[in-house]
Amino acid sequence: MTATADANTLPAHYIELTGLIREASTLGSVGSLLGWDQETYMPPAGGPARGEQAALIARLTHEMHTAPRVGELLSACESDADLMQEGTESAANIRAMRRDYDKATRLPGSLVAELARTGSEAQDIWKHARAKSDFSAFAPALTKMLDLTRRKAECLGIPEGGELYDALLDEYEPDARAAQIEQVFLPLRDRLSVFIADITANGTPPRVDFTRRAIPVGRQHAFGQAVLAALGFDFSAGRLDTSTHPFCSGISAGDTRLTTRYAEDNFADALSSTMHECGHGLYEQGLPKSGPHAGTPLAGSVSLGIHESQSRMWENFVGRSRPFWAWALPLANQHFDGALSDIDLDTMVRAMNTCTPSLIRVESDEPTYNLHVMIRFGLERSLIKGDLSVKDLPGAWNEQYRKLLGVEVPDDRRGCLQDVHWSFGLIGYFPTYSLGNIYAAQLWETINEQITDLDAQMARGEFGALLSWLRENIHRHGRRYSAQELCERATGKPLSADPLMRHLERRVKPAYGL
Repeated sequence: MTATADANTLPAHYIELTGLIREASTLGSVGSLLGWDQETYMPPAGGPARGEQAALIARLTHEMHTAPRVGELLSACESDADLMQEGTESAANIRAMRRDYDKATRLPGSLVAELARTGSEAQDIWKHARAKSDFSAFAPALTKMLDLTRRKAECLGIPEGGELYDALLDEYEPDARAAQIEQVFLPLRDRLSVFIADITANGTPPRVDFTRRAIPVGRQHAFGQAVLAALGFDFSAGRLDTSTHPFCSGISAGDTRLTTRYAEDNFADALSSTMHECGHGLYEQGLPKSGPHAGTPLAGSVSLGIHESQSRMWENFVGRSRPFWAWALPLANQHFDGALSDIDLDTMVRAMNTCTPSLIRVESDEPTYNLHVMIRFGLERSLIKGDLSVKDLPGAWNEQYRKLLGVEVPDDRRGCLQDVHWSFGLIGYFPTYSLGNIYAAQLWETINEQITDLDAQMARGEFGALLSWLRENIHRHGRRYSAQELCERATGKPLSADPLMRHLERRVKPAYGL
């Protein structure tokens, strides 16, 4: 059996298995669509009913994924030497299905439903608490979600030699361990702290006042859509809307939804968020979602670290670069009615590459961003361990921001209420942002070695060669390889944070005259 065997050559037990998984995935996509609607267009009074809808779909999807027939067919496929032939897509798919099945069967359907219901309710509570900057209004919902998440982790089981948090981390970055991530983060934190201190002490801050000029939201939206189209986002298979917290939802083949947010006095943040979510969307649109493996694990993303590598690459490695702005600045002036006509290219590029400790993760610059992530990693790990209580979270958050970033948190909205993740129970997610930066930097070095005129292409507004490289080396593989295998196959090197530091040296220091 070849690695690309078509559906006509696949045995009946494999076809039946993938058919069952595909049906479950289809129902799951309905849940994703309801989640997107809740964060975009659902009226406020629809929250309670939406929670029940989410719980029902989550329970039914879980029952389909864990049906005894799925287990029987998996065993039959694993006993089929042709299907399990090394290097075949079917073998990779079966391994992924076994992993998913074993994890899912450890979770009671009632817990899956309660997590979905509570997440839907807590998201609405978080949204209102954030608007009022009142953590106490969110604390009970967070406490309940943490209790459920701990139960989930206990059901999944602590990996050998690991901790409870690892069971959650594994959901987002398979086989990753908190202790291993800590070994990567601690030296990176120290290197970043030295880098930031050097910039702060010796550099000349770039001019940034013009990034706060008032630009009507409608003009920003049109500019963002024009940029997304140029980057390669297929609007016939996706759309861009607004939400409290930007996100991407790869609902199904041919349907990838992006959201962003706007402030009239911060066009740069809106563009950054839009390009970030576009990176996620391009990955979703490039996954192998058609053919015999559609709707199966092989058609999904390998890890959130790799997913974030795509979003961070387009947001930062492209979106803060001089070649990008050589093309984008004239385009911005067209859409902004000349509001930036007095700003030259050098001034714009310097403003896009600042190094200023700040309060908000999604608005932070490249050098300080990873410190925001590391703070969240430490706090959520302590919450799961029980070393930190929910009532003490705001104080612990504020202390870490004071210690690592040197800033005072003035209120809950700009403190521990700024992110939506914990309301959904997405604990173990945050480390993947920094892993994504590390993956992205390593991939970017290889891309520039192989596409030698990439800068010239981007300066002309041509991003097709870059997207094609990502399609060939990252997107099309889905879950065929592990994240580290995928990165090493693409770059020929084991994962290292050195490319990220080299990138920051090349990009940020010149902006400060160093």
